[in-house]
Amino acid sequence: MNVLVLYAHPVETSFHATLHRLIVERLTAAGHSVDDCDLYAEDFDPRMSRAERLGYHDGRTPGGEVGRYVDRLRRAEALVLAYPVWNYGYPAILKGFFDRVFLPGVSFTMIDGEAVPSLHNIRKVAAITTYGGSRLRAFLMSDPPRKLVNRVLRATVKPGAKVSYLAHYSMNLSTEESRKSFMTKVAAKMDRL
Repeated sequence: MNVLVLYAHPVETSFHATLHRLIVERLTAAGHSVDDCDLYAEDFDPRMSRAERLGYHDGRTPGGEVGRYVDRLRRAEALVLAYPVWNYGYPAILKGFFDRVFLPGVSFTMIDGEAVPSLHNIRKVAAITTYGGSRLRAFLMSDPPRKLVNRVLRATVKPGAKVSYLAHYSMNLSTEESRKSFMTKVAAKMDRL
């Protein structure tokens, strides 16, 4: 299966960098074709330009940087997101990826003024994330990142696609044992993606 891994963390020595390496290694070992998209390493610009916004609804596949990312997204049969939760949301670089790449004609089509999901090439989605705070704190804030994956992204990909969300909460209080336990869960999920 063609798997697009979207990785969004700027520090190569972080726990998330370790998770990223684990994800790519396990997917490759399982025989998947992995397109490893490290947004920071690729210097992805999350800012939508004026021209992009003005042409947002024109239905043409953009060229340049965005066009290359659209092509990668369209080739994917599975999508794995690896990112930390910051301020109860995606890192800006990942949010910018969705804003600039999940375009009309790519992730949805407009039919009679309604957005109809169309990213049906993606049959599986997995989000691997970490939170500084506790699960309770995220729950009290309605856990926006979890909802974005389990509701919005689920509605955008192929109907009935498997969607999983693995989160390590309380990173600020994590231990070597809690991190190892989470890595075991992530490895198992990638082995059976």
